[in-house]
Amino acid sequence: MNTPSTYSPDIAVPASQRVFGARDLFSLWFSLGIGLMVLQTGALLAPGLGLSGSLLAIFLGTTVGVLLLAAVGVIGADTGLSAMATLKLSLGRHGATLPALLNLLQLIGWGSFEIIVMRDAASLLGAGHFGEGSALATPLLWTLIFGALATLLAVSGPLTFVRRVLRKWGIWLLLAACLWLTWNLFAKADLSTLWAQAGDGSMPLAVGFDIAIAMPLSWLPLIADYSRFGRKAKAVFGGTALGFFIGNFWLMSLGVAYTLAFAPSGDTNALLLALAGAGLGIPLLLILLDESENAFADIHSAAVSTGMLTTLKVEHLALAIGVLCTLIACFAPLAQYQNFLLLIGSVFAPLFGVVLVDHFVLRQRRAPDAASGLRWPALLAWLGGVSTYHLLANLYPDLGATLPSLALAGLLQWLLGRAFSRGRETARA
Repeated sequence: MNTPSTYSPDIAVPASQRVFGARDLFSLWFSLGIGLMVLQTGALLAPGLGLSGSLLAIFLGTTVGVLLLAAVGVIGADTGLSAMATLKLSLGRHGATLPALLNLLQLIGWGSFEIIVMRDAASLLGAGHFGEGSALATPLLWTLIFGALATLLAVSGPLTFVRRVLRKWGIWLLLAACLWLTWNLFAKADLSTLWAQAGDGSMPLAVGFDIAIAMPLSWLPLIADYSRFGRKAKAVFGGTALGFFIGNFWLMSLGVAYTLAFAPSGDTNALLLALAGAGLGIPLLLILLDESENAFADIHSAAVSTGMLTTLKVEHLALAIGVLCTLIACFAPLAQYQNFLLLIGSVFAPLFGVVLVDHFVLRQRRAPDAASGLRWPALLAWLGGVSTYHLLANLYPDLGATLPSLALAGLLQWLLGRAFSRGRETARA
């Protein structure tokens, strides 16, 4: 018999086994909003926008992003289905296959990136405390350690981690780490001078907004894997939105401020060394350990996505995908991932514009009247949104592309969905 943590992606979690409340979801998404990659994303914004411009982009992007993220989480709570299974309701059984494959690819990429980020930070800390030639400065050792840790968490499932580790004591350690890094910044940096210093203009505000919103939007294709265990839709929405907003805004802002104050060149190692100097490196170490949860979520949800395409158990798939991510991390260098974040937005932001309109407006949170292999109106609306994203990104980069493409895809879904429904009713008559 399936336990709640191992339910098949295509089987709705029974109401009696939906155990996540608002506090559970706040703890989960606060933790997922924190990480070294979030700090480094803030570092991307710092040179071009300065402190004030970066904080504005982060606030706007995170606010809009978490509202969309929480709304998609409600779909998981409404249906009890995994993220990719909910897409079948909008795109049809066969139409959901393509986003499931794309989701699998991007989650393997994210999982590998997370392991690489942890590996590089741990190696830097090891070299700083024990010397360059020490075993604890060996990248391969840390790659294997963090890959094994993330894989173990992914195999154990979300309920075990959230309720037994994160909610009881993990979130308090993370709060302490964030507070210590914040205190260290205020104690050592001249924030008034940094605030008055403008950016170099190399990045428009709209691009900074797109980068900031990409962080919460990167979780759209997997949030229902966790919100389907939520007891009430209201708790899912509130816990998710509040938790991710606080964690993501806080850490990304610290990434901007630490970069401008202590690593103005934008060099990743300089930023990590500055962070390592706070509290003997203990706050950075705690955030580094928390990064393994992000990798766990990527690996677990990649397994859930693959579960739609095969009969293998999620636990076995998580083990295989964790090994694959670890192998990629062993051989792939950490490249700048700004384009990777924007590419995710170009595919999944329009897709969930379609899904949100279909679920909340056209179907009004009800299941479809009949099963369908392909729902062409939704697929066409998705294509229109993706095309709009790349058109705006290439021709009018100063305008931003994420929100316009999401809104247009949603509008197309509303127009095409209504037209298709009326045409079908006319044909029946």
